[in-house]
Amino acid sequence: MKKKASLSLLMSASLLLLTTVPASAKQEMIEEPKLSFPVISDIHVSVDHPESQSKFKAAVEDLYRIDPDADALVINGDLTNGTARDYKLLSEIWKQVPLPPRTFANIGNHEFYSSWLNKDGDWSPDSFPNKVSDSDSIQSFLKFAGEQKVYREEMVGGYPFLFLGSEKYRQSDPSIEEDAYLSDEQLDWLKDRLARHGESAKPIFVFLHQPLPDTVAGSSVKSNQRAVVQHKELKSILSEYPEVIFFTGHSHWELNQPNTLVTDGFTMVNSSSVERPWSSDGNGGEKQLGEEESEGLYVEVYEDSVSIKGRDFKEKKWITEAQYTVPIRR
Repeated sequence: MKKKASLSLLMSASLLLLTTVPASAKQEMIEEPKLSFPVISDIHVSVDHPESQSKFKAAVEDLYRIDPDADALVINGDLTNGTARDYKLLSEIWKQVPLPPRTFANIGNHEFYSSWLNKDGDWSPDSFPNKVSDSDSIQSFLKFAGEQKVYREEMVGGYPFLFLGSEKYRQSDPSIEEDAYLSDEQLDWLKDRLARHGESAKPIFVFLHQPLPDTVAGSSVKSNQRAVVQHKELKSILSEYPEVIFFTGHSHWELNQPNTLVTDGFTMVNSSSVERPWSSDGNGGEKQLGEEESEGLYVEVYEDSVSIKGRDFKEKKWITEAQYTVPIRR
């Protein structure tokens, strides 16, 4: 009986060892991200558009369910139409939703749109710019964002986030249209920051609302053909740093497109739109998708790669066609 008992104990111990060791080893194989953050854009929150408000809230809440410990959230332009009422509303919404410890707002073309409104708040292109200057629009955005300039650097978990932004709009130069205008000073600043971080062997995250032409989804249609006035200079600067991951919005194009992510010397990524994604009309133009559609990106940084996933906020699921792994170049 003692032999049987001993044998039984030995077998039990062996079974326990077999069941616990692989589980432990499996846990060790699961790499935790060093950094995680969503990137969304074109939320277009407006007092006159309740759906924009509910979509933004739903997107932030869905992202929180995915990762309540995200390090930051980037809203890459077109937050509002640039009015005091819209900024006040968005500030109130921010207090109601579960945001990460750090939330970064970047300027887009719609931050200049108060210049299209008359004193009664009505759309009035005939009286453009309605006594609103470039500087007025920029200062309204900076006051909301709590920043000094439309371009700046932030460090998140030891990784550089470089934000670029337009310094002019149609008010001072009609030829700019909806494109980003980057001054020589801003481009020189970018060169300096990239040179400083280029030796670290870490990804460098760069954010601008408008994309470079003929790159990511939606950047080749007529309305977005230039998008950045100094696009040649900007692309030349970024091309010197293959570790750059350049996030843009503006086009609204949905994330299931084949060129949501493009690599050409560096990585470029389109972030679609929370408020209303668009897509190709099949004839070289574009069309709006359904009123309920809403999309954005979720980013995780690992030791040797960066994971970028497209998220469908309407269905609360990942977008199969928008799952990317960007290797970290050393």
